[in-house]
Amino acid sequence: MKTKRISEKMEKPLNEQMTREAFQAQVYLSYASWAEVNGLAGIAAFLYKHMNEERQHMFKFLKFINDRGGHALVQAIEAPPVDPKDLGDCLRKTLQHEIDNSKSIDKIVNLAHEEKDWATFNFGQWFVKEQIEEETLINKLLDQYNLATDQKRQNEN
Repeated sequence: MKTKRISEKMEKPLNEQMTREAFQAQVYLSYASWAEVNGLAGIAAFLYKHMNEERQHMFKFLKFINDRGGHALVQAIEAPPVDPKDLGDCLRKTLQHEIDNSKSIDKIVNLAHEEKDWATFNFGQWFVKEQIEEETLINKLLDQYNLATDQKRQNEN
């Protein structure tokens, strides 16, 4: 039997984040399918790739919890949201999911700091960096989309 090296207070949000990562994967999967059906092959490929990344993130949480002597609890996940209205809606919703995910990661890192749980704090830093990259990437895509659609509207007038 392993020695437990995370508190009950820490184990709970780590498990919740593991489930959140699984949900994020489902959102990306759902949006990717929507994009593929709507002839947006490049966006679909991008979203399918990110679906796999979210699943890898989920597994990182599972392994971390178990390796620290906790018990990763695989829970049911919610159904993904309804299909986006259009590409702009898809990108805005994707960005919001990433922002919400960042806030959840920040809570874990803050708790790790409060508890002086440096292993979890260090583990969380990888996700903080990852979320910065994810938000930046989606923001750039959204900026490009907005620029293209604004240019199209200007040219139509």
